[in-house]
Amino acid sequence: MDRIKTDIPFYQAQNNEVELFEHAYNNQLPLLIKGPTGCGKTRFIQHMAGRLGRPLYTIACHDDLTAADLVGRHLIGDGETIWHDGPLTKAVREGAICYLDEVVEARKDTTVVLHPLSDDRRLLPIERTGEELKAPHEFMLVVSYNPGYQNLLKGMKPSTRQRFISLRFDYPDSETESTIIQKETGVAHTIAKQLIELAHALRILKDHDLEESASTRLLVYAATLIESGCNAHDACRAAIVEPLTDEQETVDALMEVVRAKMEV
Repeated sequence: MDRIKTDIPFYQAQNNEVELFEHAYNNQLPLLIKGPTGCGKTRFIQHMAGRLGRPLYTIACHDDLTAADLVGRHLIGDGETIWHDGPLTKAVREGAICYLDEVVEARKDTTVVLHPLSDDRRLLPIERTGEELKAPHEFMLVVSYNPGYQNLLKGMKPSTRQRFISLRFDYPDSETESTIIQKETGVAHTIAKQLIELAHALRILKDHDLEESASTRLLVYAATLIESGCNAHDACRAAIVEPLTDEQETVDALMEVVRAKMEV
């Protein structure tokens, strides 16, 4: 869990997501963002927090995340029991943006605590202290998940999903993705173009030979290595191919694609 203040990270808008986020924020509406891994969801939230001048609490959701991890718990210190706010409670008190990444990974009994915050009550009841926090105007709840990972056990309930307005993200178009890669890494346009062509070739294999696509994040990693002087084929293997598969045969096949698309 981390807290980021008001620096504004670079983000290249794809459509009207910036304007829609601002409208949601101004109208105190909770926001759900869905899209594949590495397409820019987290960077977008960081950018908007900086743009709006609000603190940001980011919570990476997982199977072991409990309600107490979000809200807080009593801890023993100096011979007495002291209440410590969790990140969700801190965000409400400060009027911050609270972002739960991959919210469907959290336990169902944990996400229940979000319900009164995600409707017109905008309340956070703290049962262990008897406190009931009313979220200030500046507070915003944002959650995200990857629909490609959904299954019967880890899907978001319709009753929860319909509490949020929703934005769908995908990988950027070629021109936008090239801009992102160049601005993030300083790599030359020709290298960025080759990486995008490689990504398009690999993305065709999604749901056939690969479970996941080559994300924009991985392209940025590869470009970073190349810009620092790493051999392009080695960079693509380390930053793109190996993260996509553990199967040696598949690695070998993907490296053939790399050699066809990347000029050394």
